[in-house]
Amino acid sequence: MFESLPFLAATYVGQPVWLWMAFLAFIGLLLWLDLGVFNNKDGVVSARKSAVMWASFAGIAVAFGAYVYFVYEPDPAYYMSAENLNQQAVLQYFTGYLLETALAFDNIFVIGMIFTFFAVPRQYQHRVLFWGIMGAIVFRAIFISLGAAIVNEFTWVLFIFAAFLIFTGWKMIFGGAHEMDLNRNPVLNFLRKRIRITDTIDNHKFFVRKPDPKGSGRVVLFATPLFLALVMVEVVDVIFAVDSVPAIFAVTKDPFIVYTSNIFAILGLRSMYFMLAEAVARFKYLKYGLSLVLVLIGVKIVWNFGLYKGWKDMTGQALVPYLEPQWSLVATLALIGGSMLYSWLRTRETPQRP
Repeated sequence: MFESLPFLAATYVGQPVWLWMAFLAFIGLLLWLDLGVFNNKDGVVSARKSAVMWASFAGIAVAFGAYVYFVYEPDPAYYMSAENLNQQAVLQYFTGYLLETALAFDNIFVIGMIFTFFAVPRQYQHRVLFWGIMGAIVFRAIFISLGAAIVNEFTWVLFIFAAFLIFTGWKMIFGGAHEMDLNRNPVLNFLRKRIRITDTIDNHKFFVRKPDPKGSGRVVLFATPLFLALVMVEVVDVIFAVDSVPAIFAVTKDPFIVYTSNIFAILGLRSMYFMLAEAVARFKYLKYGLSLVLVLIGVKIVWNFGLYKGWKDMTGQALVPYLEPQWSLVATLALIGGSMLYSWLRTRETPQRP
C-alpha cells in the first residue's frame, strides 16, 4: 500500500506513521473548519454557541472511541494482558479523555485571569485560544513522546509519577489551585525587556508595524498585549501538562491513546472556556473530586505495578487482584460527577458575577 512512500508504513511508538499523520490531518481539518469557516470573523462567542461547539467536539471524541473499539489495533507491549486489547484500549481512552477534560477546569480559571490581566476584548479571546491550542498540540506531542520513551524503558518511573500525583492531589486540597502572579512572571518580564510592545489592543493582530519610537524614521515591528496573552496561555498549558501527562500515563501506557485523548480534551477546552468562564465559581468543590482522582490514580500505580506484580505466593500467583481499567473509569466518573453535582447544589443560591 505504501510502496512509493515506505516511511509511512514504519512504526512510531507502536503505531504506523500513516495513522499518526492521518490523525494530525484530521485535527488540522477540525481546526481549519473552526477558525476558517465557522469562526472566521471576530466576535463574542455566546454560551449557547460554545455549548454547541463543545458538544460537537465531544461527539467527535466519542466517535473516535468507537474507532478505538472496532478498528484500532493496539500494541500488546503497552497493555498488562494480551486479551481483549480493544476493550482495554477504549476504556483507557475514555478514562483519559474524561480525566483530561476535568483537569481543564483549572486551566479555565487561569486563562480567565490572563485575559483579565491583559484586558483582552472578548471578541478576540477565541483567536488567542485557537492559536494556543495549536501550540498545545505541539507541546503535548513532545511531552508525551518523552514520557512514552521513559515509561516504557524504565517502568519504575511510574512510581515517581505515582508519588507526584498523590502529592499534587494533596496539594490541591490543602494548598489551593494553581496560582500565577503575572506581575512577577519571569517569562513575561523577559519578553517585556527584549521586544517592543504596544500599550493597547486595537485589533486581532499579534504584531503590528509602527514608527520607531527612537526617531530613526523607520517602521518597526511591535508585539501587542494579545501576543503576550498567547504566550502566557502556552506557558499555562506547559505547567498543566506537568500534572496531566503523568496522570494520563498512569491510566494507559499506549502513546497513541495518551495523545489522542489529550488532544480531544484540549479541543474541547476552548469552547468550555466560553461556556463556563462566568460560572467557574459554581464548581468550587470540583478540585476536591479532581484531587481524589489524582490520589486514586497514584495508588492504582502502586497497586498494579508494585503489589500485583511483586507480591506473589510460592506458585507465582498474585496475592492481590489486578485493578481493571473499568474501575478507574467508574471511579473517575463518580468522583468528578459527584463533586460537580455537589458544587452545583451548594452554590445554586449564591449570586453570580454579572
